[in-house]
Amino acid sequence: MTQQDPARLLDGVRFAFGTLTVLPVRVERWDRAAARVGMLCAPLAGLVVGLCSAALGGLLLLLGTGALLAAVATTAVPALLTRALHLDGLADTADGLGSGKPADEALTIMKRSDIGPFGVVTLLFALLAQVAVFFQLYEEGGWAYGAVAAAVAHVAGRTALTLASRPAVPAARPEGLGAAVAGTVPQRSAALVAVLVICLAGGAGYGTVGVPHGVLAVVGALVAGELLLRRCVRRFGGITGDVFGAVAETAVTAALVVLAFGSVGV
Repeated sequence: MTQQDPARLLDGVRFAFGTLTVLPVRVERWDRAAARVGMLCAPLAGLVVGLCSAALGGLLLLLGTGALLAAVATTAVPALLTRALHLDGLADTADGLGSGKPADEALTIMKRSDIGPFGVVTLLFALLAQVAVFFQLYEEGGWAYGAVAAAVAHVAGRTALTLASRPAVPAARPEGLGAAVAGTVPQRSAALVAVLVICLAGGAGYGTVGVPHGVLAVVGALVAGELLLRRCVRRFGGITGDVFGAVAETAVTAALVVLAFGSVGV
């Protein structure tokens, strides 16, 4: 390891947390080298977000609130910690995909500050699904099940961003987050991160949601994120910051839905 390696790692971690969360992290380098390490560290940012959301849900349960309020809080924390940018990206991407317009016009629609009907409906069902899963897990398995689900889902969601940064995925615009991270992560490195996260999710599921369910949750999340990513690349010509947010939020929701099926009989 050279003397520059720790500095590069630190720059990458700052990039990951500075772009994917609102935590007080100063991004000192905004170049492709930092973006590469940052996207490789994206699952770490997801872990912090997931644990924070689980902590609030657990606190409310400890204070005697019902599972529904804890589930709402667990869903709300990630929105706060990301300044709702991923949710905004999901809504904008839904509007762009649903517009039926050519790529340039669809991208213009996505840049607008308002949210159209496609975006509203997509947000509504995504958030309802997340709340419903956490409620189910808190009711059937207690706080530990909800905590593991939050951690696994948000790590999986950010792992989908690591895969979305591989060389085969171009940027739709010459500026913005999409252009900054597009093609920065080598294919093999992205695959190794995905395999590592799948293995860790299986370990995290031991004693709670179950090893197979932890593994399947990440696999389901990555498949869902990849399907949306490919659709967006075909539709818009590449990725944008909004697409990144949509991919992350879709992957999180998919992971939770898989865990909901896995919780039957807990």
